[in-house]
Amino acid sequence: MKKTLLFLALAASLIAESITLSGTVMSDNRKMITSRFMGFVTDVKVAEGDYVKKGDLLYTIDSKEIDSAMTQVQLGISQAELSLQMYQNQYTNVKLNLERHKRLLEKDMVSKFEVENLILAEQNLANMIDISKKQVSQAQTRLEEVKNQYRYLNVTAPNDGVIVTKNINVGEMAMPGMPAFELSDLSNLKISAEIAEDNLGRIHEGQKVAVNIPSRNIQAIGTISAIIPSSNPMTHSFKIKISFKNVYKSIYPGMYATVVVE
Repeated sequence: MKKTLLFLALAASLIAESITLSGTVMSDNRKMITSRFMGFVTDVKVAEGDYVKKGDLLYTIDSKEIDSAMTQVQLGISQAELSLQMYQNQYTNVKLNLERHKRLLEKDMVSKFEVENLILAEQNLANMIDISKKQVSQAQTRLEEVKNQYRYLNVTAPNDGVIVTKNINVGEMAMPGMPAFELSDLSNLKISAEIAEDNLGRIHEGQKVAVNIPSRNIQAIGTISAIIPSSNPMTHSFKIKISFKNVYKSIYPGMYATVVVE
């Protein structure tokens, strides 16, 4: 009986024993900042380690390509408007001439063939006016599109965060798709850790755990936000993520952390 009680007490103590996991602070909101258009960098406003707010200007690129497109569009609008004005003038003249020929036809002073030709010319010119109006409208729409492209020459921060990587300098060529900066959001950090397969039954998503950042002597309460269903075949461990609110303003991605699972 005593042995049984001792065994149960030992088992209870083992079950109640906490698990301490080693982890690394990370940000789930890391963005690679790039430009939409190609061009030479004319100004860089930030450096690695700088804090930025959403909408802050990061860098600018020159507008030569868009300036060229703007010139072409403006020329296209001028040509379309000139064609429209020409057809409208011709239409006015043909219409006046048609009305005069209709009166003369009633007096048998012109042939019916001449009147029919003027009617056909009037219809053709009316069609050309409609086409020219559409061309003017399309050119003006294109103009607004080009104007809208100018705002992409000023690359801004999509959210608050810190610049962790800078890959561009004044005078270099900005290329679409090539990362210029990496921006890391520090407001909602996470800790990435690994837990042994044997201990998976001790945890679940939404579970509260103790978080410790030794280098900052900070203790906080975190929440298991994800259990990655893919084990490490070498260690038979699973990756978990613990989210916590960074209200301390002194915790950065890459810091060592521990997680205590009760």
